[in-house]
Amino acid sequence: MKMRKFIWKALLVTVLAIPPAIHGVSPLAPTSAAQAASLSKIGDLSAFRTIAADSLALLDKGDLAGARTRIKDLEMSWDSAEPSLKPRDAAVWHKIDKAIDRALAALRAAAPDLAVCKQSLTDLLAIMDAEGKA
Repeated sequence: MKMRKFIWKALLVTVLAIPPAIHGVSPLAPTSAAQAASLSKIGDLSAFRTIAADSLALLDKGDLAGARTRIKDLEMSWDSAEPSLKPRDAAVWHKIDKAIDRALAALRAAAPDLAVCKQSLTDLLAIMDAEGKA
């Protein structure tokens, strides 16, 4: 019986680690900023913050293609969460949405400027963190 529980736990940890591991980031080490941003007026932002932080980490490694792929995850998850988040506080939702749009535009530019990309993601993280503390 103990072996069966161990196998299930090992399987669960493996499955949860796969998507972020593809992008070279560990899901098992949440930052204090991520924890601070988790509770905002519109709800739990930790998953969105993790994706933005992952994108920034990829840029720091010089992996623009990986950052573009990872930021797409943010776009998709943010858009699908809109119906539940936006009604809670539309002003906060729009503030974060605009920061996400700036990061997307920077990463998707025809000739992306690495410094602009990094700054847009840093700004996005700062906005999420500030809203989490508000």
